[in-house]
Formats: sequence, structure tokens, C-alpha cells
Amino acid sequence: MATTIPKTTLDLRSKITSDRQLVLSLVDADLPSPESDEIIVRVEAAPINPSDMGLLFGAADMTNATQSGSAERPVVNADVPERFMGAMARRIDQSLTVGNEGSGVVIATGDSPEAQALIGKKVAMFGGSMFTQFRCINVKNCLELPDTVTCEDGASAFVNPLTVLGFIDTLKKDGHSALMHTAAASNLGQMLNRICIKDGIPLVNIVRHDEHVKLLKSQGAKYVVNSNSETFIEELSEAAFETGATLGFDAIGGGKLAGQMLTSM
Repeated sequence: MATTIPKTTLDLRSKITSDRQLVLSLVDADLPSPESDEIIVRVEAAPINPSDMGLLFGAADMTNATQSGSAERPVVNADVPERFMGAMARRIDQSLTVGNEGSGVVIATGDSPEAQALIGKKVAMFGGSMFTQFRCINVKNCLELPDTVTCEDGASAFVNPLTVLGFIDTLKKDGHSALMHTAAASNLGQMLNRICIKDGIPLVNIVRHDEHVKLLKSQGAKYVVNSNSETFIEELSEAAFETGATLGFDAIGGGKLAGQMLTSM
């Protein structure tokens, strides 16, 4: 192994108690020594994906959340409505680690050539428990990042790209030729835009601000409509007609936008 390994790491933990309380806290946890094909990564960045929020907050009502503890070790509490406790049954009183993906610098390795080749390198990781200071993980769950890529950019190397590829795969398997989606200026949305341009797939991008229209058009997007525009329905319908879009992905949920997408098609 290449360097001294920290013996502990600081985890962000989520627990729902039997008395209907969500508890978010920082917990000192033992950090294992790496096996042959494992590495120790000093975590530099980890995104909060929607898939993380389900585990992080559970069914708690975060509008009534309160903070206690100290500045160094804050604790967040929130009530879980009684009617949702049944859905939380399998995690009651368990202190759960959180975070699907992240990135950082490899500070120690096991003795396999694959692991040792990553010492000092920046890597993206996938496999849970990423909201922590240090992560012991198998090299198979890691992606070496180029020197020109920051840890902040590399932290989203798995969940959003795989989601985008899922969109494209669904489009092709179901026989669609064009699609539309919401929250188009998001990290995921910008990835989808680039892939659709590369693959020649017409894409209708729906955003909520004029600056997002400019952003996506500067990246080569042809169809970008602002849902807050007075002429939104007309613009959306025209884009749907021109592209022939018959598939849509709604990242917002609720409200009337999904219905407007279907109507425009």
C-alpha cells in the first residue's frame, strides 16, 4: 500500500426511528484496510441525485425539520407522518449510509496492479456510501478521470449518463424518432442534448428561464422552449410538429406540464 491509511471516516447517516423521527447526523465509522483490488479514496465531491434524496430523507416531512447539535456535528430531525411509516418498515432504527456516486483522489491501494496504478489519481466512483470523507472501494466500481477533469465534474459520471442512455435506448426500442424533456438545462439535460446532437435525434428542450434557452442554444440545441413564456403552448406545439416527437420524459412531476407535452404531441 502506498501511504498511511486513515483508521476512521466521517459518514453522513440517515436513520428513521420507531417513534417517527428522521435523524440526519455525522458519525465516525471505521475505515477498512483495502483488499487486493480495492483503493482508499479521499472524497472530494458527491452530487445529491433524486435517487439519493429518497434514502436521505425517507418519508419525512422536511418542512418541519429542525437542527440541533454543534456547528461541527449538526443533527437534523424531522417528523415522519404516521401514514408513511409502513413504507419505512424495512429501515426502522437502522443508521444508513447515503450517496450513490462521488469522486476523489486515491490515497492508498491494495496490492493488485490495477489498484496500484491508481495511486494519486482522480477517480469517479459508484456504489453507495459516498457522503463520507474516505471511501474504500473495488477498482471495478471506479473510473479514472483525465487530468483535465475536476472532481466536481467527474462526480456525476454514472447516474446521469446512464439515465440519458436509458432515455435513448427507450426511444430506439419503442420505435420513436424524436423526444422532448423537461428541466433541460440540468446536468442530465445538457448531457442528453449533446448525445442527441451527436446521434442526430431531434430533441425538444423545455426550460423555465431565458438564460437556460441561451445556454442550450449555445451548446447547439435547435428546439428550446421556455415554459414561462406567454407563447409557450404555441412554441411547444410547433416544435413537436417539426420534430415529430412522440416520447417525453418529465423530470418535474405535478402540475400541468406533462399534460401540455401530451397535448402538443
